[in-house]
Amino acid sequence: MNRLSTAKRAQVVTALVEGNSIRATSRMTGVAKGTILSLLADLGEACATYHDEIVRGLTTRRIQADEVWSFVGAKMKNATEEKVAAGWGDVWTWTAIDADTKLIVSYLVGQRGADWAKAFLEDVASRVSNRIQLTTDGHHVYVDAVESAFGADVDYAMLIKLYGAPVNPESRYSPGEVIGTETKIRCGRPDPKHISTSYVERQNLTMRMSMRRFTRLTNGFSRKPENHEHMLAIYFMYYNFCRVHQTLRVTPAMEAGLADHVWSVEEMVSLAEPKSILDGFTLAA
Repeated sequence: MNRLSTAKRAQVVTALVEGNSIRATSRMTGVAKGTILSLLADLGEACATYHDEIVRGLTTRRIQADEVWSFVGAKMKNATEEKVAAGWGDVWTWTAIDADTKLIVSYLVGQRGADWAKAFLEDVASRVSNRIQLTTDGHHVYVDAVESAFGADVDYAMLIKLYGAPVNPESRYSPGEVIGTETKIRCGRPDPKHISTSYVERQNLTMRMSMRRFTRLTNGFSRKPENHEHMLAIYFMYYNFCRVHQTLRVTPAMEAGLADHVWSVEEMVSLAEPKSILDGFTLAA
């Protein structure tokens, strides 16, 4: 079987991380759907492994964490028991972003319960090397999860948004207007000026714009949980290492000292090669 060239694979990945569905990408690039799904799986695993190994030892000061909803196959209310057993239903993506470098420090795909919060924040804690200020929303499972992950070695606050009644009560996707916020200090002495979730919430919007699987009212949603996870791994790799942040004018990985140049998509897709182009590439110290 003929293997796609690096340039063609980069073309496919670029289409995917810029918000195109699998079928649209197939039409645009001339690459078969099955081939794209195979590339998605191979590169997704490689990107997840690279992130796990490299994004560590961070000296970040402020981290914001949140969780964003999506679904696989069907929304939970529409999924049969058989489909739920196969991984269909609501899915939550937990993300933690460095407020200064805009680096995605950690992410986790799963459910919204206490066990998932604990696993997510323990992963965040394993990637930082100093005391941080952490801000989350008011989701109650964060409190015990933060204590489990950081103990008392964290400055932690919750930012709770207060909503008014929806303007159109029949609207399914328009929450009520934010009429105020409330902060709760949960641990340590967080700086009130930096109790915020604005960056991680903006990242949620960027995710929805950059991955067709997250777009509301779409037929481009994931059909398999594995493909959903693979796409997220590719997206976060692209966001951290390839995409120049408009404000920073470098990539988040460069700002965090994890890379010394802007990665090309060709470099990223080469991670899935048995012998990567990055074997001769030296990361910044």
